[in-house]
Amino acid sequence: MREHFVPSREKEEEIQAHLKAMAGGHDIRGMQISHHIRLAGKLFDMAVTRSAQSGEISGPRMGILMRLYMEAEHGDPNGVNPGALGRFMDVKKNTISALLDGLEEAGYVERAPHPTDGRASLVRITLAGREFVRATTPRRFKFMNEITSVLSTAEQDELIRLLTKLHQSLSTHVKNLPCDEA
Repeated sequence: MREHFVPSREKEEEIQAHLKAMAGGHDIRGMQISHHIRLAGKLFDMAVTRSAQSGEISGPRMGILMRLYMEAEHGDPNGVNPGALGRFMDVKKNTISALLDGLEEAGYVERAPHPTDGRASLVRITLAGREFVRATTPRRFKFMNEITSVLSTAEQDELIRLLTKLHQSLSTHVKNLPCDEA
């Protein structure tokens, strides 16, 4: 499976040459950056899932819990709309529903009626969910630090700075694109 994600140097050069030919003279670095970010995200998720200890939850479910935890601490303690969570996680409605169902069954989240929209609900983290996040986050952070330890502290700081700058650029571009709510 490693070859699927990390091609050999020769294969990578072959792919790069092909992409440059397809680009019609345009620079391909933007596409390369996008590809590496997506791939890194997938590999991070795989690594976290494989390293999970018994009783831990999947990366996507932990991502939801972390978002709800931070929302409760620094945002809206009333909860988050499931649709907004789905967009945050970049998953379809049925997938976010399944993820939330599992978290609700475990007692980590609860759904409550939306205070102003009778058709909608809000999801918020429970006390058990908060305790779970507090108990498992240090180990997860330690593992993520081990994964990124191949980079020096200065390189990590520079990567964070560059990714933050890229994030700001992407946010600006997304705001300027037409919205398709279909």
